[in-house]
Amino acid sequence: MIRIGTRASALATTQSTWVGERLREAHGVDFELVEISTEGDRSSRPLAQIGGTGVFVAAVREALLAGEVDIAVHSLKDIPTAEAPGLLLAATPPREDPRDVVIARDGLTLGELPAGATVGTGSPRRVTQLNALGLGLRIRELRGNVDTRIGKVTGGELDAIVLARAGLLRLGRAEEATEILDPLQMLPAPGQGALACECRADDDATARLLAVLDDPDTRAAVTAERSLLATLEAGCSAPLGALADVVWGDDGDELWLRAVVGDPSGNPTIRRSAVGAPEEAAALGRRLAEELLADGAAEIMGSVTAP
Repeated sequence: MIRIGTRASALATTQSTWVGERLREAHGVDFELVEISTEGDRSSRPLAQIGGTGVFVAAVREALLAGEVDIAVHSLKDIPTAEAPGLLLAATPPREDPRDVVIARDGLTLGELPAGATVGTGSPRRVTQLNALGLGLRIRELRGNVDTRIGKVTGGELDAIVLARAGLLRLGRAEEATEILDPLQMLPAPGQGALACECRADDDATARLLAVLDDPDTRAAVTAERSLLATLEAGCSAPLGALADVVWGDDGDELWLRAVVGDPSGNPTIRRSAVGAPEEAAALGRRLAEELLADGAAEIMGSVTAP
């Protein structure tokens, strides 16, 4: 019996169940979910105020290190970029659609919302890119699970919300989105749509079980995105979006990385992209981050995150 540590939300348990079912199909092993409450789940304050990076994974990782569970399943975007002693990122399964979506009243798109319409999000990244569109929208702080956030629209409190499409797809609720946002409008968070399966670094048997779930293209993409994030020394409170894709180029597979850094007002905003080999994903992320820093990214992020 494999014990899988997970947050208790509907999305987290759905993701962890998916991992368990894939392991059962591949190896014939059974599994059980062990639900763990995290600091991020217990607090209703904005993530930046409660520490941001790691608040949804620390308690699950502690249970893994303590031997209370055998595997930890996370949304990869929630994992800090710093190395976690004693833990191994054993698998990054095939990524779900990383794009953001809009759920708006009356089936509207962002462009169809009137000036002054209220849009809910708890993400500085989304605030920055929404305001950069120049649509005259009023952004409102929003946290909570998928049901809570959608309820703000259906209950008439907000005109629209923006959230990740991956979560809706995994919950079987993709049809509730009224618009899928092109990455040209809204770059996702680094790692968005990807899962992370961790085990203890000395647990070779579990690492071998998880290896069957690892997807090389997903690992290359998220490695580039997280390398960029680490080089910028940015966390979830930073207005940063990034997305990498493995595409077919003239000489075989290429890794295309795009990134945006901006002020929540929408101005200034820096957008850059770079291309490299998938096997050099970490170097590609560092290179693009250095270009962003040369263009003033540190000053922008410093003005946003300073007390």
